[in-house]
Amino acid sequence: MAPNRIYVSDLAPGMSIDQVFAVHEKDLRKTKKGDLYISADLGDRTGTITARMWQANEAVFNGIPAEGLLHVKGRIEEYRGNLQMVIDACKPVSSEGMDLSDFMPTTPYDIDEMYAEILEILRSIGEPHLKMLMKRFVEDQQMMATFRKAPAAVQMHHAYRGGLCEHTLGVMRSAAALLPLYPNLNGDLVIAGCFLHDIAKLAELHGGMGFHYSDRGQLVGHLVMGCVWIEEKAKEVAEELGEPFPPKLLNLLEHLVLSHHGVYEYGSPKLPAIPEAFFIHYLDNLDAKMWMTTHAIEEDKDEDSHWTAYIRTLETRLYKHSGPAHSHDRAKDRESGSRDGNLFPDMG
Repeated sequence: MAPNRIYVSDLAPGMSIDQVFAVHEKDLRKTKKGDLYISADLGDRTGTITARMWQANEAVFNGIPAEGLLHVKGRIEEYRGNLQMVIDACKPVSSEGMDLSDFMPTTPYDIDEMYAEILEILRSIGEPHLKMLMKRFVEDQQMMATFRKAPAAVQMHHAYRGGLCEHTLGVMRSAAALLPLYPNLNGDLVIAGCFLHDIAKLAELHGGMGFHYSDRGQLVGHLVMGCVWIEEKAKEVAEELGEPFPPKLLNLLEHLVLSHHGVYEYGSPKLPAIPEAFFIHYLDNLDAKMWMTTHAIEEDKDEDSHWTAYIRTLETRLYKHSGPAHSHDRAKDRESGSRDGNLFPDMG
């Protein structure tokens, strides 16, 4: 954290600003009178704010990076119920030597701890070929370094540094918790599929101050790229063992990746065709939806309303006061109920 920095989430009307922000978008516009002004989205790890620079010109506009860091002097005002920044002066800043974590949205959780938990869950895999395949991925240091910092999406969910690690762990945690309830599932295959289901987002998404789709991500997509990576690592395992990687196991694992979006409309080239594929599809969707709903409630700015604004991706507004009610007492309630047997006295 930069000393004395005021983050976007802490901005308030009347504040003076003299610090660096990340530029996400910029646009040169005209007022009704024909005067030029600059509109830009500036941000840091806590959010973004719309900024305006009046009486601007093309030279100043061209000096603002399309995606980079900008030192801004100005003030915060309220306009139509929203905060906006009025820029009096600005100049581009080199990112060299800067802590970019101050300027990019980042997971609120410790990335090292999350990654260590992912490895611990992977150690539960007993099938030798799957275990060796996971080892090939984990030992790819460059890939795992990117995995730990990558976003899970551009906008939809976990769209920040460390988001892919957080989302992958969420899906793997759910799988590990629920697998004992479904003993007929191939647990090793499920855990491997959870780990790899979004692995190729490392190549599908890229970004500096923001996140964007790569050309290959747009043309091919992470589901297909994931299968290509799996086949490449499977060939390495086969060379190490001196025998082919089991074709059936490879087909099943690739099917989990190809089908995990669940429907053709969301980009799945194949629909789930085995129980494990349905399992991963719903766990993936569950983790994404829980992030989307809880994050929308946490970020809603209208404190007087019991409801969020309409959320297009969820096709609804969300009620903000459903919980967590008394969640801290549930364990004690269960313990006391088991001791006295009177939690539900009318039930046999």
